[in-house]
Amino acid sequence: MMELVLSLAIGVLAASGIWLILRPRTFQVIVGLCLLSYAVNLFIFSMGRLTLGAPPIMPRGGPIDPTAFADPVPQALVLTAIVISFATTALFLVVLIASRGLTGTDHVDGQEREP
Repeated sequence: MMELVLSLAIGVLAASGIWLILRPRTFQVIVGLCLLSYAVNLFIFSMGRLTLGAPPIMPRGGPIDPTAFADPVPQALVLTAIVISFATTALFLVVLIASRGLTGTDHVDGQEREP
């Protein structure tokens, strides 16, 4: 059941992100990129097996059952991706503000559509 909910959440975030990326306004594109990065982060995180209450570190000695432990690599990758996406979002917002000041519009190509 948990896999279904996570799969639906990833699908909704990815679909919403792609739809917003295709919009004509710069702010909508930035929000779409954020939603798409959240979907990718959840996908990477889910690749480390969904285990509740399992430690990410294996104990020393003896035979080890790897299915009883969480995989720490996807957790580290997602943490790194969150930091990078925060920095790129801040950069995109600065570029958005500069572009809005120079062109007077937030349309992605710098021009409003003529009626």
